[in-house]
Amino acid sequence: MAPDSPRPLPLDGVRVLDFTQVMMGPCCTQMLGDYGADVIKIERAGAGDLSRWSVGEDPDGGNNPIFSSLNRNKRSVALNLKSEQDRTAALRLVESADVVVNNFRAGVMERMGFGYEDLRRINPRLIYAVGTGFGLEGPYVHKGGQDVLAQAMSGAMHRRADPELPLSIYPTTLADYSAGMHLMQGILLALLQRARTGEGQQVAVSLYNSMLAMQMQEAAMWMMRGRELNWAAMPLSGVFETTDGAVVMVGAFKENPLRDICRALDIDDLSADARYATLEQQKAHRPQLQAILRNRFAGNTTAHWLERLGGVDILCAPVKRLEEALDDPQTACNRMIVDLAPTDAGPVRLVASPIDMSAAPFAVRRAPPALGEHNDEVLAEASAGEHAA
Repeated sequence: MAPDSPRPLPLDGVRVLDFTQVMMGPCCTQMLGDYGADVIKIERAGAGDLSRWSVGEDPDGGNNPIFSSLNRNKRSVALNLKSEQDRTAALRLVESADVVVNNFRAGVMERMGFGYEDLRRINPRLIYAVGTGFGLEGPYVHKGGQDVLAQAMSGAMHRRADPELPLSIYPTTLADYSAGMHLMQGILLALLQRARTGEGQQVAVSLYNSMLAMQMQEAAMWMMRGRELNWAAMPLSGVFETTDGAVVMVGAFKENPLRDICRALDIDDLSADARYATLEQQKAHRPQLQAILRNRFAGNTTAHWLERLGGVDILCAPVKRLEEALDDPQTACNRMIVDLAPTDAGPVRLVASPIDMSAAPFAVRRAPPALGEHNDEVLAEASAGEHAA
């Protein structure tokens, strides 16, 4: 390789047909594109991915921040799969694809003639990746899948630090992101296996399964011991408001963390009190113990308590707003923000890949595409391939 040649990326030469939309599927295919895959996003003609319009009107139209955050390093082809011409074009793309990804409800792709059995007859080496809400079979197979529903039905939403707190929706898309990353892992595993066997296969994940898997420790404790495990309800952990913000503290991983916490807070050693002398006693008297801690934290600043807790080696951190985290020097050091060419509406700034590979550094090679931006280019490539064959 010549010295000035670009480094090959792990997924160079892998072609992905991306029928996904919203978040679970697009975050998976974006990661594949970030590391070299040629991701061709198949969108509905005239409408496109639902996330192009789900936030209402935006100065950048269909390339609003939500869509842009999930669709860099892709090419967009807008097709009407009810049209015989466009359907034929899509099937021609399948012939040269390595991976097809969709996150429709079970049965949707099959009704269009794009199910696994349909496509494997065209391309036996194809890896067919499916993300659903609840799985490919079972009582919820046709139920609409969505992040919040998976939080609720998996048991995750019911678990909270204090049973007196109202049930609520977690404000970040836990199920979508975790399922998207599981889908990507399944695709990579299938590519490795195909390299050995020459055969493709179907890969399936669901929002529901990903949320259950996320609770593997809690589930094992319940199934094997009949006990509830709740890390957020540990007696010496919590979020404590200060005079100018809040501190999160994890009082664990030490012989007597309560003694050290009391030293940092400059109060009497509560671990010498019989009510708080052991972990079990601390759990039994958690409300009283937490009230003492809350009252003390409320008397000084966040910086003060971070310095004091750090001085006795208690795990702690400030509770930051998202905008503060984005401006944190650690975020810059980790190269987690990428700036693209601005549009007439303003800057285009996205969160980068969290995977840092020394021999395959992350880069945005393609900006998030406009709807159908690459129709002519991609379909001409498919036609040329057909003629060459």
